[in-house]
Amino acid sequence: MMGLLGHMRTHATLPGFLAALRALVRTDTLWLVALAALVGLLAGGAVSLMTEATFLAHHLLAPESGRLSGLPSIAPVRALLVPVSGGLLLGAAGYCLARTTRFRPVDPVEANALHGGRMSLRDSLVVAGQTVISNGCGASLGLEAGFSQLGAAFGSRIGRQLRMHRADVRLLVGCGAAGAIGAAFDAPLAGAFYAFELIIGTYSFTALAPVALSAVTAIGIVHLTGTVLPAVTVQTPASIPPLAYLPIAVLGGVSALVAVGLMKGVTLTERAFHALPLPVWMRPALGGLLVGLLALISPSVLSSGHMAMRAGLIDTPPLLLALGLLGLKALASAISIGSGFRGGLFFASLYLGVLTGAVFAGVLSPLTVLPVSVCAVVGMCALAVAVIGGPMTMVFLALETTGSLPLTTAVMVSAIVSSITVRRTFGYSFATWRFHLRGENIRSGVDVGWMRNLTVERMMRTEIVTFPATETVAGARAEFPGTAPRYIILRDEHRRYKGLVENVAFHAARYADSTPLLDLVPSDDEALLPQTCLSDALACFERTGRPACAVINENNMVLGLLSERYVLRRYAEELERTRRELAGEKYRG
Repeated sequence: MMGLLGHMRTHATLPGFLAALRALVRTDTLWLVALAALVGLLAGGAVSLMTEATFLAHHLLAPESGRLSGLPSIAPVRALLVPVSGGLLLGAAGYCLARTTRFRPVDPVEANALHGGRMSLRDSLVVAGQTVISNGCGASLGLEAGFSQLGAAFGSRIGRQLRMHRADVRLLVGCGAAGAIGAAFDAPLAGAFYAFELIIGTYSFTALAPVALSAVTAIGIVHLTGTVLPAVTVQTPASIPPLAYLPIAVLGGVSALVAVGLMKGVTLTERAFHALPLPVWMRPALGGLLVGLLALISPSVLSSGHMAMRAGLIDTPPLLLALGLLGLKALASAISIGSGFRGGLFFASLYLGVLTGAVFAGVLSPLTVLPVSVCAVVGMCALAVAVIGGPMTMVFLALETTGSLPLTTAVMVSAIVSSITVRRTFGYSFATWRFHLRGENIRSGVDVGWMRNLTVERMMRTEIVTFPATETVAGARAEFPGTAPRYIILRDEHRRYKGLVENVAFHAARYADSTPLLDLVPSDDEALLPQTCLSDALACFERTGRPACAVINENNMVLGLLSERYVLRRYAEELERTRRELAGEKYRG
């Protein structure tokens, strides 16, 4: 602290102060922890403001109510009019954004995986606003997408403003997400492991302090503002018999299959809406109308379903009712996302999981006695694991929600089965499935962006030797009598690429002097483009088995040469750099 005060006295201007703070953060990790606490404070504030804003919006649907999904009934006019109006407002806002600016928000997982933690705070504020509108008008989606988006954006903005190391910016993005999710559930451990498993992509000891502190700080803010929900009381058994773990494991697999069906259903619903002869801005209004019609059957389909989930944990519905509610909620969530509302499936998956557990318990009741409350909690966590892809997140959420170690053990078993089932049958969580549909091969927040940034253009050697492709072996031997250069690039009269040969090839005794040089070019010869990334270059070397490749542009003109040995060396260097960052050694040597 004295060091910071001394810097403040000697750096009176804002740029000078930021430079001084940047120097402190880069040399002492304690200041990084302090920044993480600041990010947690901002994330907690964002959760509080967004929650209050949705409460105000919910009064349009049901005056004097807090959460919509806990209502016993709803006025038909409001149930139809408010979601449609919210859909029109969201569609109109999206139409204006599309006409006035390029709006493609980057979510925290994508930011950390591909962009070194870089996120736009302006875009994230827009996403948060769209999420509040969607949830506030009753769309069957949760606020967690907006929470984590805005919390992570605060971390990204602070890190980039201070021009911090790439690894530190990614860590602050994770801190923002941890604070947001921890504050949303009043669960610091679940928030921290949400960041580790989904946003940062790995756990490291050096990241524990900043991530955990951010989550705790954010939770303190929501407690101070009074926007945290009261604790839920779940009837938990003192112990679970060993034989009960078999049906618990089966429930984990069943929940995973329900989640896979939900994720595929979302995709089919999106395609159905895109096929309709409606302008894009009208689709949310149609989706709102359909959700409103479902709400007339049961208001529990509205919004994230948080109150309905809590009610289901306390008093689990019977088999047929739970089955009907499960179908209604899944359909409402698919329609909400497919029609263009903004939000996430994390909150909704919790309620869907409770209903799945209730259905499973009803089917299983003639065969074995397994408490319905156990099935509800296990189903809730197993289905959420399948949707978000964070097993330890849900294990800790179960522990913090119920306080029962035996039940947490059962949740761990179901989470493992659910995770394996999804991986073997589908291969994606909901977030990574959305990336897959866009053509991105992202499985987590693990940093793979450096592989895309490290392109052939940055690695190639421009000092090359070219030779006319019309020459013979005799001409090459006369021009290059020694062993250097190692590679000769053949070109035509317009300097276009024709192939690459090694020096030792045309000096080999098996080739006659009259042999054309083009005969020495392998049939599977390939050239690389300058924008090709490191992973694709390695795949090319593996595919051809050649030690080097020429680099050409779109007009087939030769630009340079890239060797496999150099690519592997750079790859090893980047892997070692990543390993040192994860081990907390980035400030040494």
